[in-house]
Amino acid sequence: MGLVGPSGSGKSTLLRALVGLAPPSAGQVVLEGKIVDYAKKDSLRALRDHVAIVFQQYNLFQNMTVLDNIIVTPIKVRGRARAEAEAEARALLSRVGLSGKESAYPDQLSGGQQQRVAIARALALKPALILLDEVTAALDPELVRDVLDVIRDLAGEGITMLLVSHEMGFIREAAHRVVMMDAGRVVEVGPPQQIFDTPTEDRTRAFMSKIIRH
Repeated sequence: MGLVGPSGSGKSTLLRALVGLAPPSAGQVVLEGKIVDYAKKDSLRALRDHVAIVFQQYNLFQNMTVLDNIIVTPIKVRGRARAEAEAEARALLSRVGLSGKESAYPDQLSGGQQQRVAIARALALKPALILLDEVTAALDPELVRDVLDVIRDLAGEGITMLLVSHEMGFIREAAHRVVMMDAGRVVEVGPPQQIFDTPTEDRTRAFMSKIIRH
């Protein structure tokens, strides 16, 4: 699912609220039939066992290798065996096109490579849902395609993702449904063809007309 709308419309805030990094003021999140209580640590921990988030800033540990960045949480938080975690991390690095980079440090990688490591790190948690918050916004234009290709492949594999992005062409191509937001509210929800070509709400039409023209 893609989240679109003008800057400041609340897209990133929504993702942060979903994962418990910003306090929600209203509404409900239901996980496996249970309402998430963000005030309770057990409920929040259960949520984070199923949801991972990737930010536009890679947030990798600079003093750790690529491999250690990926395995540290599965081992220390999930109690996974190191050998098992390492094998899965190597497979994930191959999946995002970074085989052979296991021993590299983040400052030895390009921005696009670091973002792909961040995606691999999220996948290592085996989440039911991945939240992607403007993951190409901090990249040079020539690096954007590599990251989008990884996301496209993951979508093709059936991995559920909620993607905030200004890459409208990619949202239109990859998302099954699109959410238009403005001023902290959901304006319209529908399939990409509806949202981009035949929106029903005036605000969506105004936003899309500017995107198309510019």
